Amino acid sequence: MLELAIGIILGCCALGAGVAMIAGVGPGIGEGNAVGKACEAIARQPESKSSVTSTLLMGCAVAETTGLYALVIAILLIFVAPNLLVNILTSTIGG
Repeated sequence: MLELAIGIILGCCALGAGVAMIAGVGPGIGEGNAVGKACEAIARQPESKSSVTSTLLMGCAVAETTGLYALVIAILLIFVAPNLLVNILTSTIGG
């Protein structure tokens, strides 16, 4: 019975890490869209290049934090959470 519970814990942690990494798709799409629109804006008004570029870089930095947070959560779910949860389970059951 304990082995089944440990297997469920490990499986759910792996599944959660995979779902967390899906969040990495959003920043890629968002940053690609932002760069495309910035190129269009610079092509239409070349004199606004500096303001468009600075705004673009700030927006891309903010968008990238979402992917980094997802990566940190996935790493924690793979390496930290299983050991912690299995220790809690074994101390509760006493097995």
